[in-house]
Amino acid sequence: MLEKMKPFIVMEVLEKAQELERKGINIIHMEVGEPDFDVPACVKNAVNEAMQLGKTHYTHSLGDVDLRNEIKNLYKREYGVEFSENQIVVDAGSSPSILMVLRVLCSPGDEVIVFNPGYSCYSNFILAVNAVPKEIKLAPENGFKIDIEDVKKAITCKTKAIFINSPSNPFGTLIEPEIMQSIANLGITVISDEIYHGLVYEGKAHSILEYTKNAFVLNGFSKRFAMTGLRLGYLVAPEQYMRTLQIMQQNLFICAPSVSQYAGIAAIKYASEDVERMKKIYNERRIYLISVLEKIGFKIWTKPQGAFYVYADARKFTNDSYKFAFEILENAHVGVTPGTDFGSQGEGFLRFSYANSLENLQEGMRRLEEYLKIKP
Repeated sequence: MLEKMKPFIVMEVLEKAQELERKGINIIHMEVGEPDFDVPACVKNAVNEAMQLGKTHYTHSLGDVDLRNEIKNLYKREYGVEFSENQIVVDAGSSPSILMVLRVLCSPGDEVIVFNPGYSCYSNFILAVNAVPKEIKLAPENGFKIDIEDVKKAITCKTKAIFINSPSNPFGTLIEPEIMQSIANLGITVISDEIYHGLVYEGKAHSILEYTKNAFVLNGFSKRFAMTGLRLGYLVAPEQYMRTLQIMQQNLFICAPSVSQYAGIAAIKYASEDVERMKKIYNERRIYLISVLEKIGFKIWTKPQGAFYVYADARKFTNDSYKFAFEILENAHVGVTPGTDFGSQGEGFLRFSYANSLENLQEGMRRLEEYLKIKP
């Protein structure tokens, strides 16, 4: 199955952009999904304090118990759901958690339902455990919304789980509560990626745990708290899987970075005002980017409610989004992600990240508009 894994195209765009920057070319980055903000002051202080206090040793394999309790309390406050701190695995980002969940659930040849377009790494993780991604196509004309009847048709005797992501990457949209409930009612294990929770501008994000206990939740500190480089994520899992997950964690990863865990406690306890400030700025950028992309000639079938992406229809300009993204990079010096990074249904689309300053976004849009005027 490994030979079927595809490149993570956004990284190839970024690497090409960095190559151009080494030549002295200024690039406006709208390709990567990484907050441009510095970490909150309380996180910086916690990192320094952790070093001073010698918090630099192994923690419990599942994670520092104080951090796990803060995560537990966060979910109780925000979603009214309860679980034990012993149902949490703290990891170095969410990627190790995804790999462990799929390894626990899947045997070779088993199927996991994913959506197309959707976050491309899900399928590659599934392939990495010798399972099969079972794609459900989403249509722009329907706002890329999930049709529960399509999900039902995709279920077979080999189906082990279904991946959902709300707010989503690449759309930034929320899954409606009634659809989450319908998915929960199918009796299939749900893997819910909730990494963009906390960054919602319209509507309300719901956790899958509000609807079923037959679910694994992926979350972390990278997006909400702008802590990407600290590599801190976590998994909430049903009790019956915890011992197996703990054994895998002990052997494969030992524990998450201790200093980052100490900083994570501070983030949950003290960074709420920082998150609100970042959200306000993201929202200003979101509103600006939607309006200018539509003015330039892109069609936006569904407007983002959360995260920091706009998924724009570029078929007016191209039928090859991969080629188009690199043309924009080479000629306009703006980094964007081709829609095909999110599946075959993304052909003709581009994803624009607004995790950059409003000043840079304005310059990026000026360059893009100028390039489109002269594009052959």
